[in-house]
Amino acid sequence: FERDCSVQRRHQKVMEEAPAPSLTRKTREKMGAAAVAAAKAINYVGAGTVEFLLDEKENFYFMEMNTRLQVEHPVTEMITGLDLVEWQIRVAEGAKLPLAQKDLKINGHAFEARLYAEDPERDFLPGAGQIQFLRFPLQGAHTRIDTGVREAARGRGDVISIHYDPMIAKIITWGKDRAEALHNMAEALDHTYIAGPKSNINFLRALARHPAFKAGKVNTHFINDHHKSLLPGKTAPAPVTLMLAVLGLLKQREKFA
Repeated sequence: FERDCSVQRRHQKVMEEAPAPSLTRKTREKMGAAAVAAAKAINYVGAGTVEFLLDEKENFYFMEMNTRLQVEHPVTEMITGLDLVEWQIRVAEGAKLPLAQKDLKINGHAFEARLYAEDPERDFLPGAGQIQFLRFPLQGAHTRIDTGVREAARGRGDVISIHYDPMIAKIITWGKDRAEALHNMAEALDHTYIAGPKSNINFLRALARHPAFKAGKVNTHFINDHHKSLLPGKTAPAPVTLMLAVLGLLKQREKFA
């Protein structure tokens, strides 16, 4: 099936979902058939994603094919119950896939938010630094966390390097419908905490609760169109935030005293 990756900055994806909001069944079937035809035309074998641009009248245009698993493949896994990594290995081994296209069904809705070390207030400038504190929500049937970094002992965590992509984690949520999946995403983001490098966590929280995004009115200019509401001006921190910061500094001094 399809994934919608419209919300982007610098042509890089930030939030993805499956299935695409408001896409008609007819267009979904036509787009899927076009993707399969493209793969068959070149005798393609393996995991891959065909990307299209879609206009307001649901005309779609071929853009490119990614001959690999993509970062957002978990949303497809969440709505189909399949393990695409396992399937890719099966194909590499020459085995037949256990299911045909006609056997696949869409179950519910899923979102993926990309947690980056970047500064949204400086045009999403990539960042770097050592992870001092990192906490994610509990994983379960509705929430999944994919990450390759961690907070280590005594606050000396992994380092987000300038030499690689600054992604910290992927936060994926599922729901029986789009509204529930997005509610679960907002809750998951509220229970994600990070200290160290500058991150886009507050931007993601604002995006998940934005009225236009909740209504499914997404396009590739979404962030530019709603820049002021997604990135409001800086305000003074709340007193409780300052108190916790002071407490953290005092505890840190005790450790190294």
